[in-house]
Amino acid sequence: MRLLRMYVAAVDRMNYGLGRLVMFGIFILMGILMWSSISKVFFNPSLWTLEMAQFVMVAYFVLGGPYAMQMGSHVRMDLIYGALNPRRKALLDSVTVLVLIVYLGILLWGGIDSTRYSFQYGGERSSSAWRPYLWPIKVTICIGIFLMLLQALSELAKDILFLRTGTPLRHQNEEQGDAL
Repeated sequence: MRLLRMYVAAVDRMNYGLGRLVMFGIFILMGILMWSSISKVFFNPSLWTLEMAQFVMVAYFVLGGPYAMQMGSHVRMDLIYGALNPRRKALLDSVTVLVLIVYLGILLWGGIDSTRYSFQYGGERSSSAWRPYLWPIKVTICIGIFLMLLQALSELAKDILFLRTGTPLRHQNEEQGDAL
């Protein structure tokens, strides 16, 4: 049990810190889109802005996902879930997180294979006019999926600890997040 608590604390701390940092990525995205608008009106349109905005959005989404899961801000069907007592919620969460773990494992396997392909053939490039290398965003996606997998395992550990001890395990960062 002590090892599970240490794992939860370490993963939650790491994903909390990264999530708070990635949160500022929205300003990078806004800057890119603002430059895109300005360059279309006053200069020659930039070829890189749309694709770069897509890359930044993907990074924002996949690296912020574990933080969203930790804070409990993901979508849940509260029609049934809201009526359950805390013990049944933890039991249902532990079953559904197992499905998520399998899904993330398959997704990570495919992502690693795709990233390996990108490196193997001399640097896969986009087919757009800008033609950026695709390996940086593929590596970012794999890291995000891996971190989401770690967070899903942390959530499973929290549910197991709650079912065994009866007391909810909330990380200090989650309580701070609720106050924000």
